[in-house]
Amino acid sequence: MTTKGLLRKQIIIPIGNNNISNFMKNSSLHVTNINRTLRNAKSEVLVDFIHSDSLGIMIVTNKVSLQSDLQLIEKYVKSSNDINALQVKVL
Repeated sequence: MTTKGLLRKQIIIPIGNNNISNFMKNSSLHVTNINRTLRNAKSEVLVDFIHSDSLGIMIVTNKVSLQSDLQLIEKYVKSSNDINALQVKVL
């Protein structure tokens, strides 16, 4: 799910509480890796930061993401070693 605010764009990825804390331990590394993945796909979208919420994790981007960008981010999150991929819901 994506939401568009006045100045920022958010991608909400619903995952379990254990996965949230494990994923957030390396959030700066994840921002770097997701941005590298998006640049390799020639996307204009870049991740500004990641923060946790009661719903899951929120990835804030510089632009509204296209479906292809969402798929790349979902694939990265599911393939992360920090979480259980079975507890990540589809975007």
